[in-house]
Amino acid sequence: MSDIRVAIIGLDTSHTVEFARRMQAPDVAPEQKVDGLKAVTCLRFETPFQNKDGLDARQTQLESWGVKVTLDFDEAVADVDAIMLEVNDPAYHVEYFTKCAGLGKPIFLDKPLADTKANGQAIVAMAKSKNVRMWSASSLRFVPQLQDACEKIPQPTMAHAYGALGKAPAGSSVVWYGVHAFEMLERALGVGAVSITAKRDKLGVWAQVEYADERRGIVEMNEGSYLYGGCLRTLKEAAPYQVNMASAYADELKLVADFFNGGEPPVTLEDAMEVMAMLDAAERSVNSGKAELV
Repeated sequence: MSDIRVAIIGLDTSHTVEFARRMQAPDVAPEQKVDGLKAVTCLRFETPFQNKDGLDARQTQLESWGVKVTLDFDEAVADVDAIMLEVNDPAYHVEYFTKCAGLGKPIFLDKPLADTKANGQAIVAMAKSKNVRMWSASSLRFVPQLQDACEKIPQPTMAHAYGALGKAPAGSSVVWYGVHAFEMLERALGVGAVSITAKRDKLGVWAQVEYADERRGIVEMNEGSYLYGGCLRTLKEAAPYQVNMASAYADELKLVADFFNGGEPPVTLEDAMEVMAMLDAAERSVNSGKAELV
């Protein structure tokens, strides 16, 4: 079976290089190699998230692996089987999803779903109306340490997740980088969040998530720390976990490959929209100083 030919849309994120590396770099470590995919094109355009020098360096790297980097959208998607939307700035997601939605190709939309709840809803509505096969998630959702904790406590009443809070060059840092911690929380607790109270302090931002059935979620987004983990609990047991990111790119890319080969999406649109809605509510709560509805 021949490889699935992939167009990567966006060059302002390191994910573009890291995913292409695992598809076809000749020196990629065997345990990181993901078979069945080949990045053939990459659409380059500027966003506030990467300067020209950074884009040039990434283009040189991709071209050394046989990826054609282009400024022309039609050229990028003309002769491919599937699309990976890898745009670091989430403000561009609805625009480029709209460009791709009518092409009849499966789409992986890298985290977060969008920059706002409204734009996330627009993407989901478009995917449904045009019958687009797509999914969107952070790799943190799939790390084995979290999966193990979810197997130990499949129905937690309380969940804590912590992760990094990078500073976004534009837009909301909570939406852009808090997505990782919120994805872990949503993987553990599922849908049903009602309101969020989020506050900024000297360490970053923390949020309390209320659920209608009296479950509780706590999310910490910490500046200057790139540790990820958390704990799932009931009233009688606990399953703490700390994330090892060594295989995170490869693990997610394997799911992308399975999906592009006709498999079911590993994350539903409902779950992706729940994460987006929580991020939006957390950002609004930081700004308003009060609880905000999800």
